[in-house]
Amino acid sequence: MATATLVLDTDGAVADELFWDASYAVARRLMEVHPDVDLESVTLKMIQDWTLALAEFADDPDMVNDDLLTAIYQEWYEEVNPL
Repeated sequence: MATATLVLDTDGAVADELFWDASYAVARRLMEVHPDVDLESVTLKMIQDWTLALAEFADDPDMVNDDLLTAIYQEWYEEVNPL
């Protein structure tokens, strides 16, 4: 498992580095950056692109796969649509 180090996020606040296997943390950050997005229109490619664009994202872009992207989407969906 990857270790977290501290970096500055886009607002200048201290934030942990993000990695593909941290689906909940990535989803929470994407929710902050894209608060008004319609999840029904979000594709896995969009999640990949948005994740790679995060300043605190520090993982290897080539390690991504559909399972990781789906996990991020699922975390995001469940946060927006609680039971």
